[in-house]
Amino acid sequence: MSEADIGLIGLAVMGQNLALNMNDHNFKVAVFNRTVSKVDEFLQGPAKGTQIYGAHSLEDFFSHLKRPRKVMLMVKAGEAVDHFIDLCLPYLDKGDMIIDGGNSLFTDTNRRTKMLKEKGLIFVGTGISGGEEGARHGPSIMPGGNPEGWPYLKNIFQAISAKVDNNEPCCDWVGEDGAGHYVKMVHNGIEYGDMQLICEAYALLKNVLGLNADQLHAIFKEWNTQELNSYLIEITSQIFTHQDEDGAPLIEKILDVAGQKGTGKWTVINALDLGMPLTLISEAVFARCLSALKAERIEASKVLKGPTASYRGDPAEFIQNIRHALYASKIISYAQGFMLMHQAAQEYNWHLNYGGIALMWRGGCIIRSLFLGKIKEAYTKNPHLKNLLLDPFFSTAIEQAQAGWRKAVSTAAELGTPVPCFSTALAFYDGYRTERLPANLLQAQRDFFGAHTYERIDQPRGQFFHTDWAGTGGKVSAGSYNA
Repeated sequence: MSEADIGLIGLAVMGQNLALNMNDHNFKVAVFNRTVSKVDEFLQGPAKGTQIYGAHSLEDFFSHLKRPRKVMLMVKAGEAVDHFIDLCLPYLDKGDMIIDGGNSLFTDTNRRTKMLKEKGLIFVGTGISGGEEGARHGPSIMPGGNPEGWPYLKNIFQAISAKVDNNEPCCDWVGEDGAGHYVKMVHNGIEYGDMQLICEAYALLKNVLGLNADQLHAIFKEWNTQELNSYLIEITSQIFTHQDEDGAPLIEKILDVAGQKGTGKWTVINALDLGMPLTLISEAVFARCLSALKAERIEASKVLKGPTASYRGDPAEFIQNIRHALYASKIISYAQGFMLMHQAAQEYNWHLNYGGIALMWRGGCIIRSLFLGKIKEAYTKNPHLKNLLLDPFFSTAIEQAQAGWRKAVSTAAELGTPVPCFSTALAFYDGYRTERLPANLLQAQRDFFGAHTYERIDQPRGQFFHTDWAGTGGKVSAGSYNA
């Protein structure tokens, strides 16, 4: 074999499929796996007949790479990445690069980029979305880290990525340090929100209207032809058609306990660190946590009472209300996600292209949807847009959906069906559009019990005042700080 364009370490399904994808696009790939038998299984199985080279040692692996060497790690996030970096270091020369294609925490990528730069090496932290199918036929790829690596990786990554519109690749340079993995983290947080919103629509359709699997399939299939068109709506419609061995819908036999791998939680923790109201994704994470309390919920269902009323309205109208709630809440979720990225760019001194990010998510990834094209258009029209809700398309869409959204949330509350993400999205919308919130009282309370000071509406911002509310504290304040 002639020298490989890129080397890939880690032959789980994502690594295998990326290697096959690269081979399909005429890039020569060398692969290695710590369990060497996996290399042979891959070469004799999925990679049979390809130009992929399988190495049985790291020395053999590195000897087949073109310079500057490009090594892509497809291993579990965390300690495994650091372990393989250490294993690779003796074989690397100045200017060589390591690419981490796993779901790493962006702060780890910050650290690794800096550490390898000090050694004269290039580190690229790359978010990859689309699952097994995306990796094989075209994922969304979000590279960040040391920008010196991008010219060497651009052709490979853009060739293997998904394509949209005029054959535009769903891959471009995201930004410095951990920016690529950060944007993938936010993508995954939005994914949590999208999935929970769909589950809440399902709960209302099933529990309030009593619809069966065939009817649910038909509704989601129709929604997928409208403004909600997306990969997740499409697969949801298909899920309702799948029957168990006895002919009953499989969906009703699946235990209602949701798992999570942590990226949604990371997004919420970072939002708290940056002081951003990421309310919808937070509720989506907590909804999974609540689902895990299955035994307690069974016990509580026998003790705690709710409404006994049933829905008496027009079912067709309620279905449209649910659709409006789903669409409006989805807009809120993405608006919050982009708010978080805006704040992160300021905090970490990144230069993020928000329209480009929307384009990268337009195809290949789990949250791909027609909707993302509108986000791209919004940032193309106004690259300095403060919030998606202020774009005319989205403000109009919310206005048109608002009445049905409110009816869906109020009906759910009246009938005792939990819709945490529909509800928090509406609360955020009402809070964001309110010129004067009751936080003035909150500041008075803080100043009363802790002398934490407050600002006044009749004085310039940045001037802080303290009142001796009880007549016993004097004029001494605690100093101003954020809490």
